[in-house]
Amino acid sequence: MSLHAVQERWPAKHPDRIQLYTFPTPNGVKVSIALEEMELPYEAHSIHIGKGDQHTPEYLAISPNGKIPTLFDPDGPNHEPIALMESGAILYYLAEKTGKFMPSDPLGKSETLQWLFFQVGHIGPMFGQFGHFHKFAKDNCDHPYPLERYKNETRRLLGVLERRLTNHPFLLPFGYSVADIATFPWVEGLVGFYAAGQLLGFQEFPHVKKWLETCMERPAYKRAHRVGSPE
Repeated sequence: MSLHAVQERWPAKHPDRIQLYTFPTPNGVKVSIALEEMELPYEAHSIHIGKGDQHTPEYLAISPNGKIPTLFDPDGPNHEPIALMESGAILYYLAEKTGKFMPSDPLGKSETLQWLFFQVGHIGPMFGQFGHFHKFAKDNCDHPYPLERYKNETRRLLGVLERRLTNHPFLLPFGYSVADIATFPWVEGLVGFYAAGQLLGFQEFPHVKKWLETCMERPAYKRAHRVGSPE
């Protein structure tokens, strides 16, 4: 199965633009936010995860793990086309491509990547598991242990963010970066889609709350947060 099959199933109206295959989950939204913030022309295609689009042979050709989002850039490194999976890797690629939202100096870049990987390795998996047991698993799992475990870990991670945001308004001292873009959609999901703010005691994290509100007020988020929604 080749990229050609993907493009046949989700045809591009503007093949010279970046093609984004996505759905408006936190992982999907963070890439559409980045594209909007970086002012890169792109075309979005809805991969309806509720209908299993992500498991089709066509989609697996560009995302072997069967997850959204993926990105195809016809003008990649050395002007060669490139396809990318994994949202963290996509954010890094876009930051490198544009020189935006990640410093070029080694120390600043290292600090940014540490917080980007913190989201990928901790925030996403733990918030996602908490949300699953809080919202979707009630009929299949009545044991309190998994929800309590993931609630406690989610609160611990919110505490990490709270301490980090105490001394500056964004995750990095030099300002808004791909680390913020990667992370705040997951926090928004806790209080929005999962409706778990009260259960988590979200008001106990005032710096996180202020940071979230600031990020959500950015025009790019307002343009991007529904990208990939089914028509």
